Amino acid sequence: MDVRLRMSVATRLSRYLQVARQAAKGGAESISSYEIAAYTGVNATQVRRDLSSFGKFGKRGSGYAIDVLCERLRTILGAEESQSVVIVGAGRVGEALLNSQLSDAQGIEIVGIFDIDASKIGKQVGPLSVSSATELKPQVKRHSARGGVIAVPAQEAQGVVDELVEAGVRVLFNYSEALLDVPSDVTVRTLSPAAELLSMLSRGA
Repeated sequence: MDVRLRMSVATRLSRYLQVARQAAKGGAESISSYEIAAYTGVNATQVRRDLSSFGKFGKRGSGYAIDVLCERLRTILGAEESQSVVIVGAGRVGEALLNSQLSDAQGIEIVGIFDIDASKIGKQVGPLSVSSATELKPQVKRHSARGGVIAVPAQEAQGVVDELVEAGVRVLFNYSEALLDVPSDVTVRTLSPAAELLSMLSRGA
């Protein structure tokens, strides 16, 4: 992803890509800004503004050709090649992410899931088996993982982040309640289901 691409814009574009990919799987050949808006909760005007800022994507009144839209969005997001990501925490959040269509939709390859709970180590979750947290740093380096998902209790989060950053991870998705301390060259996005729900309700008010 271009370092100049703001996180807020990148997040919206990523959601547009996911909707377009799903529409393509359903057999659609084109999609309108209103259809994208309906599935993402982003105002249709904002959808058009986001897309037009990167050039001409479609003709007014005829929507966007899905194959072209997907190709252009993947290029903008730097997703022509899969980006390696690890998940730390094999609880409900970690399992849900690994069993989702995240990899297919976003050009992301989840290369490992880790936990400290001995009862979870070796358990099959989707296509991967849970590895011991002691293997975290070696596996991050082996796969040159750039992204890390923090799905552990708040009291464990900072320690996990320190390990990931030391191993070379520079983009973190934080599902814990912890406020994380990271170097200036590391990006953190805190993902709270409650905060997302409140934001959606506020937009609909």
